[in-house]
Formats: sequence, structure tokens, C-alpha cells
Amino acid sequence: MKQTTETNPLFIPRRKPLRARIGVFGVGHLTYWGQFPGLREELEGKQRRLIGKLEGCGVEVTDFGLVDQAQGAYALLPRLQAANLDLIFCDMLTYATSSTWGVLARNVTVPIVLVALQPMAAMDYANGSTYMQLCNDDFCSVPEFTGVSVRLGRPAPPLILGQLENDPVADRELAEWCQIAKVLHDLRRARLGHMGHVLESMLDMHTDPTAVTAAFGCHVVQTEPDEVMRHFRPLGDGDPEVVAKRELILSFFATPDPQSDPVTTRLTEPDLALAARAAVALDRFITDRQLDGLAYYYEGEPESELRRMISSLIVGNSLLTAAGFPMCGEFDIKTCIAMLIMDRLEIGGSFAEFHPVDFVRDTVLVGHDGPHHLNIANGKPSLRSLKKYHGKPGSGASVEFSLKTGPITMLSIGVTGQGRFKFVLAEGESLAGPIPPTGNTNTHGRFEPDVRTFLKRWVAEGPTHHFALGIGHQARTIQQLANVLGIESVIVNTHH
Repeated sequence: MKQTTETNPLFIPRRKPLRARIGVFGVGHLTYWGQFPGLREELEGKQRRLIGKLEGCGVEVTDFGLVDQAQGAYALLPRLQAANLDLIFCDMLTYATSSTWGVLARNVTVPIVLVALQPMAAMDYANGSTYMQLCNDDFCSVPEFTGVSVRLGRPAPPLILGQLENDPVADRELAEWCQIAKVLHDLRRARLGHMGHVLESMLDMHTDPTAVTAAFGCHVVQTEPDEVMRHFRPLGDGDPEVVAKRELILSFFATPDPQSDPVTTRLTEPDLALAARAAVALDRFITDRQLDGLAYYYEGEPESELRRMISSLIVGNSLLTAAGFPMCGEFDIKTCIAMLIMDRLEIGGSFAEFHPVDFVRDTVLVGHDGPHHLNIANGKPSLRSLKKYHGKPGSGASVEFSLKTGPITMLSIGVTGQGRFKFVLAEGESLAGPIPPTGNTNTHGRFEPDVRTFLKRWVAEGPTHHFALGIGHQARTIQQLANVLGIESVIVNTHH
């Protein structure tokens, strides 16, 4: 989803750039240097080529040099621990004994990916030499390293295997891990606001904030609706920020006439004014509390100013979500995290659930009445005024659009009977098709092998009823993230 306002005027720019700190160290065998003059220098050049590739992925890279004996690994350990890294690549430059690996595998908590990218597609057998072999022995000690990891009680580290140059598969995997590093960078530092309470009777929404920190590293910030109200109350319709926000809303959204649903009307002037004021108040609140996202649900006293404000957050929430601040309804902080993951992978991340099944098209409508990632809309999103939010108190402006057509990915973060998080993933396709004009986001999702079988498999995995919805097929990437976080995961539509 690499777009800009220049390539697409219907695009909300990211407010904070994505970042990641990556460390690289190479491994080799001390004995070789005296036996083969120039070999070490050639391998160090190979490591510099890898670092150049990584820097091209928009990450900050630190080169920790080459380790060729146990003493070097022990000396490297405190340097890696002190560098505040998000991800480490171990460059398998040639054969290396596992003494260069064991203490690092035991003590480094940052994920380490083994990289075995040999310079040659195949050896020049007619002119082959031991020196040539050692220059291309990147894979040779990988089984030794992974075997030692397992023996230490650690998972076998991920491996990128291929050629150093002209290998699109390897380049794609390097870029994928750099993107995962960007997710980890923000996930481990995020301040996610929690405001209000669980919608009564939604038992799957309850989440322990300590469990969130334990699993992901982010901090849950307990906030109050009155904090938003403090910013909302002094704002008038003529305030410059409110006027600017109103103009942004009208330029970005269509405001169609009502169709078949009597709950909807054309966007009213009072609802637009409230949405603009609420959006500005929300911006100020996010800045004031230094939040990276928010999960909330609050009702307020009937007919109160607080209820009017809370009921008017959807437009501002959607603008913030597209700008990189996932805003999640119904107090669902698990799905807020799922939306953050998708946003940092640059594939969107809308708040979604399942709506009616279309047995004629073999699809299911996926969407919600809450915050959405506007940058993955199929064309111009719409705003409608709703006389009531079904199942909840309040009324106001609501966002309606379909997702871009093409491949999609879903991530629901459930909780197991043992109280641990679980990633429930699926890939499908967003299809063009009619959606009900209800002021809610909906898209036709098609999933293999058929909608009936897929939905049975999905619910059997114990997901939260909400999920984050993004574009592209990225389930494997998200599963790699789950693996390095030590979180159980399943990809439903390949599970039998």
C-alpha cells in the first residue's frame, strides 16, 4: 500500500514515519583466515552487500562485524543487548562452528534471522576450488546452528536461503523481515489507550492489560471519556482547526442521499459539525496522552453532551486510523493491536466482523459500523447520518465504503482456555458487489474452499468476533511475527 497524496488524492498520509533498528553480524571460522589469504576480506565485502540491501528497505542498520570463535560471541553479546535492536540478522558467510552462536541463541531476546545468501547460483565446477566453496558455504553450518538452538530449548531461528544477487525470492524475504522489524519497533513501544468499559455481555472483549504487555510489549494507558470532553467542550464550529477538519471531511467523503434504509439520512449539518469538533478533540487527546491507538466504548447519560461527543467519534477515528493510529470500537484492544500490526505492514487494518452470508455469490459481507482504514477504500468513502447506532445508544455520522477489490487478509486475536493470545488468520478475496446502504463498511469476501466450509473452520479456532481486515495476502508474514513473539497462530483456509 505504498501510496502518497500525489499518487492518490484520497489518501491520508502517515503522521509518524515507520522505523526499525536492525543489527547484522557475520559468522566464519577462525582457522580459515590463515589457510586462505583474502577470504576474510571477501566475506566481509559480502556482508557489506547484505547491509546495503537492508538499508534499501528503509531501516537503520548497525554492523557488528564478523564473529569467528567463541570469545567473539561472548564479547558481542553485551553489545547486541545494549543496542536496543528490533531484529538481528546473522549472516552465514561461510562455515562457522556453533560456538559463535550458542551463547547468543541462549541470551539474546531480540529475534534473530539466519541469512544464507551465497554469491554464486552454482559453483563453477570445472574451475572449482576449496576457496570458491568456502565463499559459497553459507548453508553449511545452518543445521548446526538450528540444532544447537533446539538443544538449548529455543525455537529454531527463521532462515532466508538463496542467492546474494538476482534472487527476487530472497530479496522479498529480506524486505518482509524488515517490515516485521518495523511492526516490532512500534508494537513494543506503543501506548494504547483503553477508555470506558466492555459493551455489556460481550464476554470475548475482556482483556487483561498485563497480558497485553507480556505478549506484545506495548503499554495499556487507562483513559477517561472526560479527557476527550475537556478538549471538545471549548471548541466552536468557527474554530480554525474545526473549519479545516470540516473541509477535509467534505473533500474526502461523499455525502449521498439515503436509499432503502430508513435508519439513514443524508449527512446532516449538525452531525457534520459534531464530527468535525469531535475529530479535532480526538487529535488533541491523542497528542496530549501520547497515544498510538485507542480502544473504547462508553455510553454516557442520555441526551448529555458527553453522549453526543462519544457518538460522533467515528469519522475522526477513521481519519486517525488511516494516519497510523488504530482506533477501535467496543473496547476491543485485541483488535486494536491487530489493526496496528496491519497498519505497520502497510496493508491497512479496518475494524471488521462478519455480516450476512451471500449464498448466491458464495461470499460473506465483512465490515463494521466503527472505525475503518480509509486508505484501503474502493473509491471515495461515504458519510451518512444514522438516526440510531443499532445495538448501541446514540446517533451521528457514520462511514460507509467497500474495500479495494483483490486479495485480503484477516487477523483476529483470540484468547485460549489457558489465557494466552492466539492469532487466527485467513486470506481471501474482496469482490466487487452491491453492499447495503446502511452507513456501515462492507465488502464481499470470498474464501476457499467455499463460504460455508470456511466460516465453520474459522469459528472452530476460537477467534474474537472482531478482526482486522487488510489488503493483500500477508497471512504468512503475520504468522512469522506471531512465531517470533511466541504466540500460537493458525491460517484457517489452509487448515484441514
